[in-house]
Amino acid sequence: MFDRFLHNWWGTPFVGLAGGYLASLIGWPLPWMIGSLLAIILVRCLTPWQLAEIPNGRKLGQWIVGIGIGLHFTPVVMEQVAGHFGLIFFGALITSVSSAVGVWLMLRTGEDRPTAFFSSMPGGSGEMVNLGARNGADLSRVAAGQSLRVLAVVLCVPALFKFLLGEGTPISHEGGVDWAWLALIFPLAGLAAWIWQRLDQPNPWLFGPLLVSAVISVSFDLHIGLPDGGSQIGQWLIGSGLGCHFNRAFFRRAPSFLARTLVSTALTMAIAAGCALGLSALTQLDLRSLTLGMMPGGIAEMSLTAEVLQLSVPLVTAMQVMRLLFVLFLAEPLFRQWQKRRPLS
Repeated sequence: MFDRFLHNWWGTPFVGLAGGYLASLIGWPLPWMIGSLLAIILVRCLTPWQLAEIPNGRKLGQWIVGIGIGLHFTPVVMEQVAGHFGLIFFGALITSVSSAVGVWLMLRTGEDRPTAFFSSMPGGSGEMVNLGARNGADLSRVAAGQSLRVLAVVLCVPALFKFLLGEGTPISHEGGVDWAWLALIFPLAGLAAWIWQRLDQPNPWLFGPLLVSAVISVSFDLHIGLPDGGSQIGQWLIGSGLGCHFNRAFFRRAPSFLARTLVSTALTMAIAAGCALGLSALTQLDLRSLTLGMMPGGIAEMSLTAEVLQLSVPLVTAMQVMRLLFVLFLAEPLFRQWQKRRPLS
């Protein structure tokens, strides 16, 4: 019976909690996400205990985090974001275009064009796998490349920001917890996520709640936030879910491909940091927020990092969303044009 317990998902939340708690004790950034993520990966890689993802756990975590991100938006913040639309557009475009470095590296080392292209695009794993399937890519490598890119960014960026760049200037965005408003927002956000999912749209359990929360927050100028511990619960659920995608077999599969993915991710991050430095010098906007907004990571993870480090969450979120839209809408048309101009032999 104990063996059956070990091999289902019931152990996952406890391992994740233990990892998050230990990470919080040592002061690691995003402790409840990164700690739970690493704890799950270590258990799955070093023991026979193959922890499974909590059913709908990651969706629940994204639901909570999406609402929390949306509550950072206010009328004043929206005016600031709208005033920097050109910068947001340009920054997201740079991040998207810089993925060409990864495509070039993969092609130079013998990867086929569809796999090189869709494994290097900084979009969601599920969406890139679907696009790759329609265009003849090796789906296992696309999924591996996308997962490893997010893992590398999540593990490296928060730590680098905290220990090298320090804390950001505190930004006033919350006025407290209003349970009446939250009681309205949470079910509406869940309904929006369900509809978004039924429409087969990307990242529904993050985008749906984020949109509902932001619209209500801006419309009524709420200045409220999640209760204490809310963000940490979301981090824990997302980190625990992400960790279940990795095991010994993952890291043993095509090690040279994984190494190339790490190199291309590092190059893309370096390009983003360099461009953010230039944009910051031109606009006098916070370098940390611009750099984080241009990182090729997940929206939830980068927005949470901005929140924890007291940076501009709306600016980071807007740049991350814009980048994802670029990739989702332009990746496949660009790839097909590339194929027509340079047909495969």
